[in-house]
Amino acid sequence: MSAACLYVGFISVALAYENIALHKPAYQEHPYVPNGPIVKELIQASNAVDGHKSNRSIWGGQCVISANNQTTATWWVNLTSILSIHHITIYYRTGNAIWDSNNGFAPRFIGFSVYVSNTTEKSEGVLCFKDNNYTLNSIPDFFSTKCFVHGQYVIYFNQYKTGERFNNFQKIRHAFNELCELEVFGCPNQGLYGSTCSVQCPDPNCRYCHIETGACQGCKPGYRDIDVN
Repeated sequence: MSAACLYVGFISVALAYENIALHKPAYQEHPYVPNGPIVKELIQASNAVDGHKSNRSIWGGQCVISANNQTTATWWVNLTSILSIHHITIYYRTGNAIWDSNNGFAPRFIGFSVYVSNTTEKSEGVLCFKDNNYTLNSIPDFFSTKCFVHGQYVIYFNQYKTGERFNNFQKIRHAFNELCELEVFGCPNQGLYGSTCSVQCPDPNCRYCHIETGACQGCKPGYRDIDVN
């Protein structure tokens, strides 16, 4: 049994999977305060969606850097409309050093979460991923997760809780969102699906459909879901 919408409508044509977060508005909860040679351009929230990730140190101006001594860290990108998402990738700050258990930035990545929401509140969205298993030896500096949802805001979140441990690792006492790039791959227009975002949702009144299967996940305004065989 699947869902469909009543009546008839029109859907526009699309492009392909693309990084729909590129150059979109970005925000962080606790910005690092510029100090001396560390100027705003080196650490601002928009650095994580500028398309650059070749220099993953503070001096490259390609990463967002959050403030020290915080117990929560939140960063989000506004896709500017509700779009269909396929997968999300993260390139974390490495300091351009070898990424292993001795890299001082690895502990800051552990325990992170990724949400997709239609508002800036993660509690109103969908949890795409929550790290409960990575260790200093296993956490990657590049991360990717599938998340077949629709939303406007992709939210990165981390926090420190007193006594919290990860696989016998005592988490550091502060939270950070040091992202050198967060990419959101999906369809740039509503009403389409498929690996090239070129196939119209089967039901013409379906506002959102599953990005791989085309199954209706929400009707256009004024229509309602019905079950069909």
